[in-house]
Formats: sequence, structure tokens, C-alpha cells
Amino acid sequence: MFRRSFAGLLCALALVALSAVTPSAAHADNPIVQTVYTADPAPLVYNGRVYLYTGHDEDNSTWFTMKEWRVYSSSDMVNWTDHGSPMSLTTFSWAKSDAWAGQVVARNGKFYWYVPVTNRATGRMAIGVGVATSPTGPFTDALGHPLAENGEIDPTVFIDDNGQAYLYWGNPNLWYVRLNTDMISYSGSVTQIPLTTSGFGTRTGDASRPTLYEEGPWVYKRNGLYYNVFAAKCCSEFIGYSTATGPTGPWTYRGTVMPTQGSSFTNHPGVIDFNGGSYFFYHNGALPGGGGFTRSVAVEKFTYNSDGTIPTITMTTGGAPQSGTLNPYVRQEAETIAWSSGVETERAADGGMNVGYLDNGDYIKVKGVAFGTGATSFSARVASAASGGRIELRLGSPTGTLAGTCTVPATGGWQTWTTVSCPVSGATGTRDLYLRFTGGSGYLFNIDWWQFAGTSMR
Repeated sequence: MFRRSFAGLLCALALVALSAVTPSAAHADNPIVQTVYTADPAPLVYNGRVYLYTGHDEDNSTWFTMKEWRVYSSSDMVNWTDHGSPMSLTTFSWAKSDAWAGQVVARNGKFYWYVPVTNRATGRMAIGVGVATSPTGPFTDALGHPLAENGEIDPTVFIDDNGQAYLYWGNPNLWYVRLNTDMISYSGSVTQIPLTTSGFGTRTGDASRPTLYEEGPWVYKRNGLYYNVFAAKCCSEFIGYSTATGPTGPWTYRGTVMPTQGSSFTNHPGVIDFNGGSYFFYHNGALPGGGGFTRSVAVEKFTYNSDGTIPTITMTTGGAPQSGTLNPYVRQEAETIAWSSGVETERAADGGMNVGYLDNGDYIKVKGVAFGTGATSFSARVASAASGGRIELRLGSPTGTLAGTCTVPATGGWQTWTTVSCPVSGATGTRDLYLRFTGGSGYLFNIDWWQFAGTSMR
């Protein structure tokens, strides 16, 4: 897995070509996920959280080798909870390969995940639909066959104010169809959107592709204006966008959202409004070993211009600012992470997730923890088939002020859980918390969740 190949490198990570001044990895929050390679971000705002659906580039890939999709969520845009993989190629019995870029929308109390995969029977790319009753899944095949198939990729779905839903997709062309309210069937025919230079910009040097449109459309509506943000040109790609007064056009090209940058020859947009701010998701090749086939999802906050146009957005290592704080006095899943070094997540025996494969010196950063007037104790659910170790509670950095140390015993198994507690001092105000794992050689223990207690439990 990812950390097996790069253990120890994240602590000294240098994110090349992202900014003129590169902060230390301990303070970076982009890319969002450091435990695996992620690509093709598709954010969804639901019930006060952002759910981020991604693809998963396999380690050491030399092609778009992708077998599953993953989901993460956050209430503050910096601390992201790993929910694992709720859908994979095996979800679709008719799919052969290529778990590529998709999107999830919520409707009718269900969640619909539209994805492109290679149809085993035809050998062509087709659009499948997964369905779930929870944003974190598990997802099942809604149809047992493709929803649409014309050999093209990258579906995006938009539901207009009048309730009409549209599915768009395509590379090298751009298509749409009107979905029925059941979200798994459509009315009318699949329609091709004219790719004109006025609508999608002018590409030079490629007579077969006269416009800038390449792939990865992301369609949404804001203040009565329809936006189509897409990966442009190739290769390397940048992100451009067009606008229209209706959901099917005619489109007018508006310019560049994100210039070519970021150590990956592809990019993929996702745009949302959340808690009064606007956010742009993308991917790059910023993690160790990263590149065009081993990508990582990141996010930036931005502000629309007064006329509704999108400003030019540049990749950073800092990422989006925190929206709110994290409450340490309620149970927090250990796989809620702003930044990490050396750790992995895995499916726990109870069906949830835990953090594991911890070596001496590995750590998790949790950002903006609101301790108030002070925490007095810390508890964690842990398991160890080895000799255990210690959880150091550090403030501000992996070597910052030591607020407490919890000893983790051997429990007899990696999924044999016990709760440990220890006293805490000096954890006041709002601070970045680092859980630093120490002990002997080899894997130390697993951690499922943690929680503080204190004089001002909120």
C-alpha cells in the first residue's frame, strides 16, 4: 500500500511546482488525502457536511489503473474523515475495468453515483449508476446494466430548480440526456452539444479537436447562471469554463479557472458552495511518487467576481481555510485527518474504519481543535497484536508541547479493542493537535477513535 513504499518521506515532503514558497509538510493541508492516491474529485454538500467522492489510483501505476472509488467527508474543509471504499468495479457485474471519474447526487432520499467503466460485453466505456441510502454507502448497482453507452467518459449530473435532472458526459465529444425523476432512466434521446469555438474556446495545433474542451465536465447553476467547468486542452490539461442562460446552452467560453500546473498531465474540477464560501476541488501529482497516474485531490477557497465570473485559481499547499473548529469533547474517528505521516486506514471488523500500520514516529494532525478552558483527560479505542506503544498528544507540531501520553498495551489482536485513558494538561484554546505514535520496531497498534474530557466540555 501507499505508506509501505513511502514511509518516512511524508515528514519531509516537498510539494514541487505548487507555490513559490513551500511550507513544511507538518503544516500543509493539500493534498487532502495522504494515505492513498486519489483523483477526479466530486464534492457533494449534504446535511451540513461536504462528502468528497474520488477515484483511487493504484500505487506505482503507469496507467489509469483504478479498481474502486472512495469517499471522505468534512464539516470544516480541513479535517477529512475517511469512509473507505463503498463502491468498486465488482459492484457492477458487467464491468471489466476502469473505475474512472464519476459524481454523486442526492434525490428521493437516495444517493446516485454515476461512473464510467468498461463494459465487459462490448469493450466500450459505459455509464453505470450506483445507489445507496447513505452518502457513505454501501452502493449497489441500480440497474444491472449501463444507463448509457457510447464509448465516452466522465459523467456529471445537475438537477435544475424545476426538478429536471441532466446527465452530461464525454471525451472527445460532449453529450447530455434528460434524466427522469427516478434518476436511473431518461426521456428523449442522447443529444450532442455542439463544440463551437465561441462556446468552448479555440485549440491550436490539433485539427481534429478545434475547441479547448477535453473531458471532465462539471455542470452547476449559481444565481441563475449555468456553469460548465471542464478539463481543457491536452496534454497537460488546464481547467476552463463556459456559461449559459440555459442548462443545454448555447454556451459561451469564459476563460481559465486553473492554469496548467501540479505535476499531473490531467486535472478534474469540482465546484461547490458551503458555509458561505465557494470551493474549487482538483487533483495534482503532489505526493511522493505522484504524477500523471498517481494523483492526489486538493481544494482551494475562492470568491466569484461581482459579475459571476470565476477568478483564476492557483494550486497551493495550504489549501482552504478552516470553516469552524473541531470539538474534542465528542467522539472523533481516528481516520479524521487534516494531515498525516506514515499512517494507513483500513476497514475495521465492525464495518467502520480504523487507523493502523503505525510505526514509531508516525502521526496524525487534526486542525483547529477547540479545547476551550482546558482538557483534563484523553481516551482512545486501541488494539495491538504486537507489544503496543504510546500515543503522544502534541500541540502545534509533531514535536510541539507534550500535553499527555497514553500507553497502549498488547490486546492480543489487531481487532481486539480496549479503551485507554491518560491525564492531559496545557491543552487550552484552539490548537492544532498531533497524535504521535511511538514505541519499538514494527507495527505498534491500531486506533479506532479518540475523545477528550475537560472542565468546559461543550
